[in-house]
Amino acid sequence: MRLLIVEDEPKVARFVERGLREEHYAVDVAANGEEGLDLALVHDYDLVILDVMLPKKDGFEVLEALRAAKRLCKVLMLTARDSVKDRVRGLDGGADDYLVKPFAFAELLARVRALLRRSGGTETTTLSFADLVLDVKARKVTRAGQPVALSAREFAVLEHLLRHQGEVISRTRLSEQVWDQHFDSMTNVIDVTLYHLREKVDRGFASPLIHTVRGVGYVLKNPAA
Repeated sequence: MRLLIVEDEPKVARFVERGLREEHYAVDVAANGEEGLDLALVHDYDLVILDVMLPKKDGFEVLEALRAAKRLCKVLMLTARDSVKDRVRGLDGGADDYLVKPFAFAELLARVRALLRRSGGTETTTLSFADLVLDVKARKVTRAGQPVALSAREFAVLEHLLRHQGEVISRTRLSEQVWDQHFDSMTNVIDVTLYHLREKVDRGFASPLIHTVRGVGYVLKNPAA
């Protein structure tokens, strides 16, 4: 899942970014409304966490522009003003939820998860393909009943492949959905990650499941089926 935080308070932005990254989300951060809107119009985010009081463009203006551009990402608005009028304005303008500052990260995370479930992003907690099973909530993977230990990034790549079974996933798409806007596309990080993932998932099994489509990307395929 790829998320965007639009927040001009550096401490709040770092706090939320760090917490979401620890939960294995790919996270981008913008410090003002114009930058946030530009990012949201260029990238396909699953969720935007949008502060109301922003420089250059406030949260209401950003929200209006997103909905006018037919961007369907979920929007969770943050505000220091516990005003019914503000909440009504945001919700009527197309926001999906509202959270008043200061807030506990646990509540923010719960709202993020609820919004992603509502959008179909995490409605399934167990994903499987052939004898490969990934438990999203428990962060566990097994192959033929045997545990497979993965790094956070390997887990995220495998989850994306499992959520899009039968599709060839390009390196660009992986970089956008699993890494973030600062990812250097000229590095071989994706290839190295996929190499280690295949070593852990496919080594010792007669039927490899993760395949490279040369010049295109990667796909889950079971030759034995």
